[in-house]
Amino acid sequence: MAKRTQTFVCQNCGSVTGRWQGKCEACGEWNTIVEESATAASGPPALRSPRKGRVFALEPLAGEAHETPRLPSGLPELDRVTGGGFVRGSVLLVGGDPGIGKSTLLIQAAAALAKAGHRAVYISGEEAVAQVRLRADRLGLAGALVELAAETSVEDIVATLSKGKPPRLVVIDSIQTMWTDTVDSAPGTVTQVRASAQALIRYAKTSGTAVILVGHVTKDGQIAGPRVVEHMVDAVLSFEGEGGHQFRILRAVKNRFGPTDEIGVFEMTGLGLQEVSNPSELFLSERDLGAPGTAVFAGIEGTRPVLVEIQALVAPSSLGTPRRAVVGWDPSRLSMVLAVLDAHCGVRLGSHDVYLNVAGGLRIQEPAADLAAAAALVSSLANAPLPADAVYFGEISLSGAIRPVAQPTARLKEAAKLGFGRAIIPEAGRADTAAESGLAITAIAGLSTMVADIAARGTRPRLAETRG
Repeated sequence: MAKRTQTFVCQNCGSVTGRWQGKCEACGEWNTIVEESATAASGPPALRSPRKGRVFALEPLAGEAHETPRLPSGLPELDRVTGGGFVRGSVLLVGGDPGIGKSTLLIQAAAALAKAGHRAVYISGEEAVAQVRLRADRLGLAGALVELAAETSVEDIVATLSKGKPPRLVVIDSIQTMWTDTVDSAPGTVTQVRASAQALIRYAKTSGTAVILVGHVTKDGQIAGPRVVEHMVDAVLSFEGEGGHQFRILRAVKNRFGPTDEIGVFEMTGLGLQEVSNPSELFLSERDLGAPGTAVFAGIEGTRPVLVEIQALVAPSSLGTPRRAVVGWDPSRLSMVLAVLDAHCGVRLGSHDVYLNVAGGLRIQEPAADLAAAAALVSSLANAPLPADAVYFGEISLSGAIRPVAQPTARLKEAAKLGFGRAIIPEAGRADTAAESGLAITAIAGLSTMVADIAARGTRPRLAETRG
């Protein structure tokens, strides 16, 4: 006779404990442990005779390699992030904040595949079919032959998809609403999410259908549910964007079939998400020319050069502990730049509030933005506007030296294409870029050189006071 046992599962990390507790010992989160029931056979388990193993063939490492066949989605920005299109039998997990545009992007991708003659299926567990049709009609996609359904049972979904010709793309929106009969727990729990994802992954591998799972995110931006789901899927894509900006960034966090440093840039419009082929021009379209505290950074996202504006505001603080606010950059990186400015350049910012912002909602992850951030900070402090036609890039070391960064030629060519006339770069990278860029290159070896140049153009003696 079967008996029911009680287990307690953390809804954040998936760890299992034998009793309830307020704080999960594995991930440290509070109030995330939920009681779930499981069925187990009473008494000791029956011993099985071992199954005789099957002999399989071993192949040498050297051999002819075949490129994985891909299916272009019809959206070049999405193909850039995935590595060239959807791989047959692959499973992708797409996460993002509510209302960021995940469903809009995926219905557009499904419609593009349907217009190309491929079978595409969109299954929603959160909206009715009529609601999905209203969105498609608003986006001008009502004529696309996308098959719709509103269903949450994984067994029914797999049985329906297995009838007839397998689809080329299946969108599950979202995995948190799916449930399976093999697990006795509520939909949305860790156990249900894991079991439902496992069943859908098994279908994708056996049928060759590309499956996209939409995942909710927690308040700190992580995809909700167990981390094991991210290990089970082939790619994890993060859809990012600020509510006050129309830009949306699609970034690959994990990709077994392509790079993980590429980004796709979209713009939210009344007709859905429009692809941005030249994101640099869009990020710089609303620049405040002539204002102190702004510097243009020439960065690299994957293989694409991107120019963005870094804004800084330095103001005297009335608090005992000055504020340090950062949007779009690593806060610890800002602390390091402030420490180098203090120790090696004599710029005292211990009594000033510092605010740093990357315009456009883009998140910068490379250390090459150190020089542009330092230029913006010193410009704001000295009230010295930087040249409007100048770009900055370079990594600042703890000794105050400017270190070279990767792909300087691509950064400078992008700046020249957008009409910039000069660039402030590390001294070590000057030989490779001066002849090819066509820009007026100012190469510096130390941070103090740039600080002295900006301070000389300042209209207020604030910087001299802080350096004293």
